Amino acid sequence: MTGLDLDRLLDAAVAAARAGGEIVRGAVDTAPEAREKAPGDWVSDADTASERAVRSVLTDAAPDLPVHGEEEGGERGRIGWLVDPIDGTTNFLHRFPVVGVSVALVDDGQPIVGVVHAPLLGDTYTARLGGGAHRNGTPIRVSERTPSQSVLATGTPFRAKQTRLRDYVRVFERAMLTFEDLRRAGAASLDLAWTAAGVFDGYFEQALGPWDVAAGALLVREAGGRVTDWAGDRDGWIASGDIVAAAPTVHEQILDVIAGNVSDPA
Repeated sequence: MTGLDLDRLLDAAVAAARAGGEIVRGAVDTAPEAREKAPGDWVSDADTASERAVRSVLTDAAPDLPVHGEEEGGERGRIGWLVDPIDGTTNFLHRFPVVGVSVALVDDGQPIVGVVHAPLLGDTYTARLGGGAHRNGTPIRVSERTPSQSVLATGTPFRAKQTRLRDYVRVFERAMLTFEDLRRAGAASLDLAWTAAGVFDGYFEQALGPWDVAAGALLVREAGGRVTDWAGDRDGWIASGDIVAAAPTVHEQILDVIAGNVSDPA
């Protein structure tokens, strides 16, 4: 990765995420038309409008970089943008304000710029490789709580219930006995942002899309945390969608819980 002005590209990602966020804010009370892509997996008119707004800003700012969005696809390259225009569409449709617009620049499978914008909460989380992580311009760090005092975020594998739910339930049960408590907010990008900010002490989920996790994973890493897949592979999470992100001590404990309850986490 050479020749990229990451500060300029981070500014572009922030502008793009906020452009998408304006669409979300304007549509939340209008009951936009929605359809079910798969059981429990929704897309609304606001998703596609947000994605187009994000894509327009990114294309204007960096026309040589491909943009791939969750809803309308697009080109993929070794270096390119990944966009989730509304992370938490079900929350959005229910007017639950845990909704994110996620924009990441990925180089050879690793995020190098990441923005998670929460338009209904008024927060913007930003990171670039080597530049630290910030919330609304203020530096953030992962927590320093012990595992027994930790509250983790998680999400059920709703896209893969038939193949993943049994393993997940075993891990969930053991995690409940190991850590102080668990939370499920329903937006992976914000679960990761809150882990980076020390609100949550860690996060684990399965079967996510790369657009769900790329930006948030960079936030966690730049805030001093660790990100791997369920087998502990530092590079495998973006392809598999199986992610563990946490402060270092808590991360190790989550992997121990998984290893004891999933025969083949890969």
